Amino acid sequence: MAYREVGMWEILEVLRRVHRGEPYAAIQRATGHTRKTVRRYVRTARATGWDAATTVPDETLAATVGQRLKPVRKVPATGEAEARLVPHREQIRQWLAPPPDGGRGLRLAKVHTLLGRQGITVPYSSLHRFAVRYCGFQDARRLTVRMADTAPGDLAEIDFGRLGLVVDPEAGRQRVAHALVVTLVYSRHQYVHVTRSQRLGDVIDGLEDAWAFFGGVPVRVVLDNLKAAITKADRYDPIFQRVFAEYAQVRGFVIDAAVPRHPTGKPHVERGIPYVRENFFRGETWLDLAHVQREAVRWCRAVAGMRVHGTTQQRPLAVFEATEQPTLRPVTGARFDPPTWKRCKAHPDHHIEFERALYSVPTAVVGHRLWVRGDRVLVRVYEDGLLLKTHPRQAPGGRHTDVGDYPAHLAPYALRDPQRMTRDAHAQGPAIGAFVERLLAGPLPWARLRQVQKLLRLANRYGRGRVEAACQRALAFDLLNVHRVERIVQQDLARLPAAPDERAADAARALRFLRPAQSFIHPVDRKEP
Repeated sequence: MAYREVGMWEILEVLRRVHRGEPYAAIQRATGHTRKTVRRYVRTARATGWDAATTVPDETLAATVGQRLKPVRKVPATGEAEARLVPHREQIRQWLAPPPDGGRGLRLAKVHTLLGRQGITVPYSSLHRFAVRYCGFQDARRLTVRMADTAPGDLAEIDFGRLGLVVDPEAGRQRVAHALVVTLVYSRHQYVHVTRSQRLGDVIDGLEDAWAFFGGVPVRVVLDNLKAAITKADRYDPIFQRVFAEYAQVRGFVIDAAVPRHPTGKPHVERGIPYVRENFFRGETWLDLAHVQREAVRWCRAVAGMRVHGTTQQRPLAVFEATEQPTLRPVTGARFDPPTWKRCKAHPDHHIEFERALYSVPTAVVGHRLWVRGDRVLVRVYEDGLLLKTHPRQAPGGRHTDVGDYPAHLAPYALRDPQRMTRDAHAQGPAIGAFVERLLAGPLPWARLRQVQKLLRLANRYGRGRVEAACQRALAFDLLNVHRVERIVQQDLARLPAAPDERAADAARALRFLRPAQSFIHPVDRKEP
């Protein structure tokens, strides 16, 4: 006859009727238990010291009677699979035990494979039962507990999930669309940000849109170990990406990275990813990514926000508006502009290359490796944590140069500024200035900038006085050649007597060609054939 487990309340009802003095036949008609069963309950209760006449039965007495009357399960006989495994019990225990130097033992699946190589073929389920019963193998199932409820506005969980293919009009093909889901744990209200990739810029843009959607920022944000936001994943001391850490400081929330490969660290958003994919995305026709994003915002309010949540049994949007939204921190300041950090080298031309554009740096740091931070507006250059230069952001292929970064003697030539070089020449001397003015008076003064530089270097090499006299003599004879000026200085020709006055100099210049120019024209006689 099959055993039917009797509840504690049934036994208590029988004992109460016995205590009231009802006959066994009446108890049988009222409870459905036979008189033999009633006598067994009474006999077992009296064996515990119960007096039916004086003591009122309680739940403890009824539970004790039920435990004593429960039949003992017989030990099952050893089956065929277990009988084959018993001789190898010690070997299986050694395989499953951790080694002496630390680590863990073999997996049970590997043990099953090794036994098969020895000709011991048993089902995996039989091996599992044998290992749990005789080898101390721990069952994979673990006990879990529910975490305490969070306060309103205290916690948000974020995670990426794959949605599916969406048409990209620019590429002319379908591309994968991802969803960044942001879930407020207290109210279960959520926001979905649709993107093509999972880079840091996409994470920050999604969070900025989420804070605008919610109208505030929570105290703490739990996220998966995204490579874009977590530089080094660690259970106790993770290292955050510097831009994401800066963003968290600007918005005023605390980053709480989940344990690597541990999805239960953010269970609320983990359960929300399949819900978004199945309830919102699949089975719909999408035009482009912007269409998906518009419908996602509408769906978060009208569908996901208005459903009755299975755990809280409340509508997330109603709980959010009534309780959680007033506790969120306000979003202050403009929209965060994610900067880009890069390690750049200062080249000998006084420039660094950042995002395919050039920016100047001072001579003192040429050859050094510098940290460069660029956003949409500015590019900042740092050395040893100190701000060195600030430039306006340039498009790829552009350049921004601060002339003050160049050495003083190279700046005029780099700027191709004839007026500045003329002023520097006048500072050296009036004859040097006049010589440079006449040298650069042509239609293409930039072609003679190198000659002016050479002339200014001659003043530093031989002295201003000697070069001033040489330029004065060269001007007297209309010699606009820097090499001739250098030869005058080297041969000390400036000491020779110059032309007595300007008219003599003009006469000397007029006598350069004694014959008129027409004498060089010779008509050619062509004879007719």
